[in-house]
Amino acid sequence: MPVINFTYEELYKQLGEELPKDELINILPMISSDVESYDDTEVKAEFFPNRPDNYSIEGIVRSLKGYLNLEKGIPEYNVQESDNTITVDPELENIRPYVASCIIRNVEIDDAELVNIMEFQEHLHWVIGRDRKKVAIGIHDFDKVEGPFYYKAGNPDEVKFIPLESTENLTLNEILEKHAKGEKYAKLLKDFDKYPLIVDGKGNIMSMPPIINSDLTKLTTDTKNLFIDVTGTDLTAVTNSLNIIAANLSENGATIETIEVNYPYRDNITYPQFEPKTIDVHTKTAEEYIGIDLTSDKIVETLERTRFNAEKIDENTVRVTVPRYRIDILHEVDIIENIALGYGFNELPAELPDFATIANPDPKRQFDQIIEQVMIGLSFTEIKSLMLTSEEQHYTKLRKEVEEDRVTVAQPITQDRTMIRKSLINSLLEFLEDNKHEELPQKIFEIGDVAYLDPEQETQMVTVKKLAAAQISSEANFTTIKSIVESFVANMGFEMELADSDNPTFIQGRCAEFTTKPLNDNTPFTFKGYFGEIHPEVLTNFELEYPVIAFEVEFAKNE
Repeated sequence: MPVINFTYEELYKQLGEELPKDELINILPMISSDVESYDDTEVKAEFFPNRPDNYSIEGIVRSLKGYLNLEKGIPEYNVQESDNTITVDPELENIRPYVASCIIRNVEIDDAELVNIMEFQEHLHWVIGRDRKKVAIGIHDFDKVEGPFYYKAGNPDEVKFIPLESTENLTLNEILEKHAKGEKYAKLLKDFDKYPLIVDGKGNIMSMPPIINSDLTKLTTDTKNLFIDVTGTDLTAVTNSLNIIAANLSENGATIETIEVNYPYRDNITYPQFEPKTIDVHTKTAEEYIGIDLTSDKIVETLERTRFNAEKIDENTVRVTVPRYRIDILHEVDIIENIALGYGFNELPAELPDFATIANPDPKRQFDQIIEQVMIGLSFTEIKSLMLTSEEQHYTKLRKEVEEDRVTVAQPITQDRTMIRKSLINSLLEFLEDNKHEELPQKIFEIGDVAYLDPEQETQMVTVKKLAAAQISSEANFTTIKSIVESFVANMGFEMELADSDNPTFIQGRCAEFTTKPLNDNTPFTFKGYFGEIHPEVLTNFELEYPVIAFEVEFAKNE
């Protein structure tokens, strides 16, 4: 999750008043954050993925003003129509088809604010943009360019410009080959014959989305007016990102000017799109979810505190107006969560349940404990990871083709949580990558569920329990992992039979598959799996510098 750094001084300057430090630290969790650390001058707060509108100090201040009753309801923004346009090249329809843009006038940028803007941009790149694949953002000095603007497809071997952090005039392909940002994000464009460009009315290249901006339009402390462009592959994500940026950067009195996007392959769109949506929330439903008595008037009060507009329709219905930067609000339940926030979690009564239960051991947990005891006995340490992962981590980095029959997330909030895992191996390698500074050897394991598509199930999917383990050390080899697997199988009361494996995650000839047979006929489960030495390319993908061995087993009920 994004971590926002800010000083008390810059926060209080925008807030308009000072708070005792302890009070501020206690309030921040009430606006969807987790305080990571703080000292006498600075706070580091981690904001949740569902609240990208709080990824800048302006967004934090906006939420705080509501919570502290300094302002109520939706902020009013000064939006002016302009005759500026950006025209889209028809060749971009199958490359990077969407763009949104606007102008922000009369901003004040000092050194701290310049850093804040850049960090805000990168946080949005990560959370909404899936590391620029879905959305990429350009922020430019508007006074160095002039309209009308164009979103063009450029020849990568002919078009040249000077990118940020460079003094050399480079072709688009040279930028991908020589520039640090180009090398990092080249994969997003390498499959296309032409690359996207933002160009002004004089033919000046402003940026090459999603890679790098031009040095011509870089921001400085002298910048007073901003040109914002957001490009991407998903129109909703592009629109949401532009709305959030425009709202946050204009919080301190700046003026927003519209830009019309002219498409050859869809209807034109004028940005930003600040028209709010309305959702009805019902008193009885809110009472059931929160567990307190509420009135329509109280709901209106709490929602205004969380920066919504709210109108009492009757004693059981409140009509809520939702600002466009609140992209986390999808239905009534989301509104009810904000009622609880506005009411104050600390004000909710603490009550013991009026019933008692007698706990019984969970058979599934008992089975896990048996596996844990065996693995701990083999000197492995248990880890836990999320079931959600991404295609890149789960397939690409493991040298596997992306499978169609995977369970995907319909509306992923972050680019690294787009599917439910089918294996635990990548989670182990991610853990080793994060802990490569620790002493070797490292021996870890995880017991967890994975998901497969199953059209015969009501949910269209089925979960399966797996165990995976990995060891990183200078002496890790096939003989070692084979011995570990043999010990695990024997301790579980099974014998195994080996077969060749062509798993691309492992070195060919140094991996194997196995099936098992219980030594006791009454054993209610069985399992199968594979093991071997991790392929060097996979190690490079996870930035690991020493050999890694691993195995994975899948458990099933014995029919």
